[in-house]
Amino acid sequence: MSSPTAPGSPERRRPENAVAAQASGGLAGSGPPNPDGEPAKRTFAPDFLTELFRNPLDPGYADAAARKAREGEPAGVRKWANGSVAALTLVALGFLLVVAYQRTIADEPATTKARAALVEQVQQRRADTETLQSRADQLGADVSALREKELGGAAVAQLRDLESATGLSAVRGNGAKITLGDGPTPVNPLTGVRNTVGQVKDTDLQLATNALWSLGAEAIAINGQRLTATSTIRQAGEAILVDFRPVSTPYQVVAIGPDALAKAFRDSYAGGFFDELVSKYGMSFAASDVRGVTLDAANELKLRVAQPNPPLGSPNSPASSGSTRNAAVPHGKASEGGR
Repeated sequence: MSSPTAPGSPERRRPENAVAAQASGGLAGSGPPNPDGEPAKRTFAPDFLTELFRNPLDPGYADAAARKAREGEPAGVRKWANGSVAALTLVALGFLLVVAYQRTIADEPATTKARAALVEQVQQRRADTETLQSRADQLGADVSALREKELGGAAVAQLRDLESATGLSAVRGNGAKITLGDGPTPVNPLTGVRNTVGQVKDTDLQLATNALWSLGAEAIAINGQRLTATSTIRQAGEAILVDFRPVSTPYQVVAIGPDALAKAFRDSYAGGFFDELVSKYGMSFAASDVRGVTLDAANELKLRVAQPNPPLGSPNSPASSGSTRNAAVPHGKASEGGR
């Protein structure tokens, strides 16, 4: 039979400490008493995550739900005020949408008229340009007829040869066609940047035309654009300009010259260079013979000073000092066209 405990005994106080610890919600335990007799410090365990998962609903929502269940739906003046506020809000939004729509409709005719005016101006200027070009062609033909009538004979033949060499007149003959095409240009999925290393560069077309000149070409055109002594091949962004006129892939470099011009180009440095670009970057390259091709005259040619080069094979000719293959090799270390 157990004896009753005294009110001040430790056994009696222990349940009170346990109840206090349970009420605090974070009492993990007490450490051993200090030798000096001071009470041990309490340690609390963080139960925030436990409480968060136990009661995920914010107390404010619970209070609102309880108040609504207790008071019921709003009625009378309160219900009328809530409905009036909602109706006014919808009316205001509708008014703003109507105003925005009317403003857009009001501005649309002005935008359409401005666009139509610009399109009409472009078409008119294009028609004027075509008319002037036709007139210039007719005047040029008249000048040529008068010139041949006045000169006649050997002088006219020499003049025609000079015009063919300078690009002032159309030429017809046999030669070669060099075709270059862009390779794949994948987009980096991480950066979104397009890899343009496989695209044909302006330096590639410059190399092809210089190689053809050195191999004996008499006239060259890139995608129908006749090259002259003052022609330029430049790149603006991803576009290539020939005499400030854009050309696009596939690039066809047509040259009139010796019968074996295509084979000589494939065997030259330029041919090997393009073969390497095909194997490395997936570009397309082909060199084939052409028969009876016609190259139109250059559109514009503004000469200040001109001096004819000595004919090929003469002692002063640049090609007489070495082979045509060496003439097609650019100076300096070979690169991949700026890649």
